[in-house]
Amino acid sequence: MNRLKEKYQKEIVPSLKEKFGLSNNLAIPRLERVTINVGISASKRDDKYLEVIESTLTRISGQKPVLTIAKKAISAFKIREGNVVGAKVILRGNRMYDFVDKLVSVTFPRVKDFRGISPKSVDTHGNLTVGFKEHLVFGEVDSDEVETIHGLEVTVSTTASDRQQGLDLFTALGFPFKKSNK
Repeated sequence: MNRLKEKYQKEIVPSLKEKFGLSNNLAIPRLERVTINVGISASKRDDKYLEVIESTLTRISGQKPVLTIAKKAISAFKIREGNVVGAKVILRGNRMYDFVDKLVSVTFPRVKDFRGISPKSVDTHGNLTVGFKEHLVFGEVDSDEVETIHGLEVTVSTTASDRQQGLDLFTALGFPFKKSNK
């Protein structure tokens, strides 16, 4: 069993149960899925760039990414209907817990000038979205082999009913949030 999942079940569930005054374990907020997403701009829409993004997402997640296709044309962004506009991977179960564990313990400390995640990154439904300017901060990517650098976005979805429950869950899981000046 993954160490983060074990920590969640043995330490976090009882503490959140007590904090929120819940009697049912299923009412306690938990991780639902992790989505790793890369957007592709119109200027970089060639096959080689798509291969780089696919191999990066495969290395980071351990899963083959799905290409996202434009549903309608938007002339201002030079997008035609049917164009590839991104790639994404959705992680659930043990892979999700492995990824979140690596994200918290390895990836965030490798980010240059990292001062913590803003608590505003958690939305009103308790989900967290973090953007990375470079994909090189992930340990699976070898910086010597990289030809082009691209950014990516990681969204951690939860079953939390509101923002505060999500923040408490992420804090208990070890996500490094900025300290508020209040």
